[in-house]
Amino acid sequence: MMSGGGGGGGEEDLPQPLLSKPYLPPSDEPTTSNYESEPEYPLITFNHGPRPFKDLPFLLLFALLSLSTFAFGLFSVFHHNPHRDPSSFSYDPSSSSCAALRSHSPNRILESQPSALWKDLIWTLVITLALSAPIALFLLWLLRRHAKQVVYGCLPFFVLAPAFFNVYWFVACTMNSKCSASFGLAYRIVVLVFVFVLIGIIGWIIVANWHRIELTIRIIGVAGEALARNLGLFGVLPLMTLGLLVYFAPVVVFMVYARMNGRVLPRMGSSGLYNCVWKQDKWVPAYFALAILTMLWSAVAMVEAKVYVISGTIAQWYFSKEDSRPGRSIRSSLRHAFGPSFGTVCFSGLIMAAVRLVRAAVDSAKREDGTPGIVTLILRCCVNFCMSAIDFLNKFTINFAAITGESYCYSAMMSYELLKRNLLSPVFVETVSTRILVGIIFVLSAVYAIVVCAVLKAVTALGVDAYFVAALAWALLILILGFFVHVMDNVIDTIYVCYAIDRDKGEVCKHEVHEVYVCLPISRCDRPSIATRTPLNV
Repeated sequence: MMSGGGGGGGEEDLPQPLLSKPYLPPSDEPTTSNYESEPEYPLITFNHGPRPFKDLPFLLLFALLSLSTFAFGLFSVFHHNPHRDPSSFSYDPSSSSCAALRSHSPNRILESQPSALWKDLIWTLVITLALSAPIALFLLWLLRRHAKQVVYGCLPFFVLAPAFFNVYWFVACTMNSKCSASFGLAYRIVVLVFVFVLIGIIGWIIVANWHRIELTIRIIGVAGEALARNLGLFGVLPLMTLGLLVYFAPVVVFMVYARMNGRVLPRMGSSGLYNCVWKQDKWVPAYFALAILTMLWSAVAMVEAKVYVISGTIAQWYFSKEDSRPGRSIRSSLRHAFGPSFGTVCFSGLIMAAVRLVRAAVDSAKREDGTPGIVTLILRCCVNFCMSAIDFLNKFTINFAAITGESYCYSAMMSYELLKRNLLSPVFVETVSTRILVGIIFVLSAVYAIVVCAVLKAVTALGVDAYFVAALAWALLILILGFFVHVMDNVIDTIYVCYAIDRDKGEVCKHEVHEVYVCLPISRCDRPSIATRTPLNV
């Protein structure tokens, strides 16, 4: 499907892929050009050798914050005041202080048996959690072998499922006297029409992007094949999340003990009498801020570390020889992510944590302002644009850093230049594939919720509560399958960067990938690079 140069004669009538443009043949003699000569870029390839440590200042800053959080946390544990209940103290006028009462009966803890609702809910969530892994693997097998049938089979449900629930809600509310009394007929009709308008917009989006669906199906199939060759990621990534929770556990304990640092002091009330009140130490709020910032940075850094591990593993598979499997690819990616490149991961996590804090502040201000002025709206638009630009910059940076082992800033610059000089758009890949994958897991989770609800109705006496339990099971399954979509998105992005590296070097490491990604549209906002390139070596 790929062409290394222009054909002659009868080849001119053959359809050419969008990205298959002729390359200039190498020449020993300098060529004249109306453009200035471009700078020579270093050869980009996967770095299998020892990698130097990058972005050390951010690694040291993260280590300093973590050590400070644990050090002050241990201090709060050893210096906490177990007597913090003011009701167990009384004011002593002779000493002008609060003295502990001699007899203080502890509160009696009432034990209650869990209800049938809680038992059925817990069992349903446990079974859903146990079935989530087989469902995810089955979905991966479907996307790998029958991606076209799955996508085209789920597309009608993107419209039919919300339409069915919309009509079902309208009819059920109309037949129920309590619901119809609470919501008038005019209100129900307005909601019904509004939801159908939204469904019409969804249908229009599907029709408008119909020409991209076939290409997206092939991209999803390639990503499924790559992920199937590295199934160990499904074991490593949850363990990384578990490790983060283990890291968070002592910090949460430290925050609980930090609240116990203080003492009970007398304070004069409005009536002129002294009361005993709890006065917290002044350093406690500062420690809470430190612990929360450390946890936020750690959580976002772990997300970036997962992207790094996925990218490094998939890149090693991509650049390996045909019919060969790289050994210990996941282990080496973990070693690089939490070793030489951990500073890069921390730098990326710090940037994304700052983005989330700014967006949270903007959303909070938006909720507080009733009628914002034009200046406020302009500032919000500017802030959202800047945050989106940072997200866009970070999109392929970690992918590139996992492949080359370079620093964050250099990876951001080189990933942009790599896609630019190869006329590849960094926007197209995520526009359709992510939405289709989200739609697929939504339909699959909805079918599972319907089955759960039917089973609960048949074997339990929950009644209306069965809908509540089924809704929670649906939420849990869609959360787990959302993690699967996140992994697939990162696989697609990594293969995209690897394909760009192949084009930059004039090589073909994976024929099946080139047959699909060569059909992607070119980026028309950039001019073709005039740097001398070699034909693709197949």
